[in-house]
Amino acid sequence: MFGGMSTDAFAVVADSTRRRILTALLERERSVGELVGALELSQPTVSKHLKVLRDSGFVASRSAAQQRIYRLDRTPFAELDTWLGPFRQKWNRHLDALERHLDQSLEPDDE
Repeated sequence: MFGGMSTDAFAVVADSTRRRILTALLERERSVGELVGALELSQPTVSKHLKVLRDSGFVASRSAAQQRIYRLDRTPFAELDTWLGPFRQKWNRHLDALERHLDQSLEPDDE
């Protein structure tokens, strides 16, 4: 579990519709109506997924007139990034070793 979130962050981002919503919110904050139009999904579908994203902390909302405007919240992404860090380091070390090996094997012989 991540930093007090009630839902496993990986389960939240495993859903392709939620990933599409998160990607749309990368550009800028949006209302539900804008997300419905951009993603070509029904309003109930978008609202259902926004509730999951909001409850898990991935998005936050504010009221503007009669609309709710949604934006990304960085906290769960930072927590995911922290969790992925050791895996990234492991693979970077392997890729660096491979790069060194390839560089050495491509060097001309001094003989």
